[in-house]
Amino acid sequence: MNRILYIECYSGISGDMTVAAMLDLGVNQKVLEEAIDSIRSLVYGFDIAIKKVQKAGVCACDFAVILDKKHENHDHDMEYLHGHADIEKERYHEHEEHHHHTGLREITHILDQAKITEGARELAKSIFQILAEAESKAHNKPVDEVHFHEVGAVDSIVDILSAAVCIDLLKEKYSITDVVISELYEGHGSVRCQHGILPIPVPATANILESYQLPVHFMEFQGEFVTPTGAAIAAAVRTKAHLPSKFQIIASGVGAGKRAYEKASLLRAMVIEENSENQEGIYKLETNVDDCSGEAFGYVMDRLFEAGARDVYYIPVFMKKNRPAYQLSVICKEADIAKLEQIIFQETTTIGIRRVQMERTILKREHQILNTSLGKIAVKVCGERIYPEYESLISMCREMGISYLEAYNKIYGELNNGRYKNV
Repeated sequence: MNRILYIECYSGISGDMTVAAMLDLGVNQKVLEEAIDSIRSLVYGFDIAIKKVQKAGVCACDFAVILDKKHENHDHDMEYLHGHADIEKERYHEHEEHHHHTGLREITHILDQAKITEGARELAKSIFQILAEAESKAHNKPVDEVHFHEVGAVDSIVDILSAAVCIDLLKEKYSITDVVISELYEGHGSVRCQHGILPIPVPATANILESYQLPVHFMEFQGEFVTPTGAAIAAAVRTKAHLPSKFQIIASGVGAGKRAYEKASLLRAMVIEENSENQEGIYKLETNVDDCSGEAFGYVMDRLFEAGARDVYYIPVFMKKNRPAYQLSVICKEADIAKLEQIIFQETTTIGIRRVQMERTILKREHQILNTSLGKIAVKVCGERIYPEYESLISMCREMGISYLEAYNKIYGELNNGRYKNV
């Protein structure tokens, strides 16, 4: 059974909300605390608090990184974020006086020293890299020269390390195979940050949404619901765009945000399991071509199969003005769509490809090598039927000098009457 981690971002996403939702899903809190403790000799001025809270009448987990006065950045201070400009000026200078900026090199060193799994370490580095590239683009500076609040702040370091550890632990606990992220629901208006008053989404968040093609929905509510850290986490962990049509919920958790907006900031995460082993999602790519040679059609079929297509076939059709043509259809997995479409555009004269998401029910299948009266042969076992593999069968025909039909009928009869044994 495939198990998927689904992160539902209908009230935005941030680093602390992600950690809280994972904890509520059942991540071992002690293991997380040990991971955080392992960086305390390198990252100073913070503590953590984990507790249950009520938000909009919903019981949720709250994960808080509590900073001392020297490291405070007012990320959860609503008066600073959306209040009077004098407050912004006063707190900005106070922040600049004490805050030490940290770059990607220093953060990589911290992660290399942390006592965490390699999976968590690589995920944390990936999240920071995505953030660094987004800030680099926003400020027109090389990635190695970016020293900025969103990556360098103490709470961001702890949040991202914790999110990576929690997601890695959750994948192991529930045998997660994929991660699906919903649309990222974002507010509108402006928000104060270290660089001044910026429009929502702030440039770093907008750059991540663009670079990683994350689906976004703008709400009527004012406020920053998607932080750069939250967007970077979504970009780093997402492996699939859609949920299966039918599934069971194995576990769920809710993480609470700190900001007090008109819409409560809650992040829900679920571990889901597809209902049936014999159902899977599949895509069909389809295009009509009326000015390609037969040789071109043959070659593109070979290339498509080599690139991972599950099936390729042609259907004669009549196009406008009664022109005879062929409809090319390709059955494939979602992950192979981009490269298969590129092959079709390269090798045919088409200028457009239709794409349809489908579901299919399949028999469980396995491949074996069996002994028959004609010798060893590769077979495919589908349900209660056993078929000789084509390439293996024709090799046998050539070697023994017998016809394909004679060999097929003889071996198929033996295989399905039990007259064979495993090699």
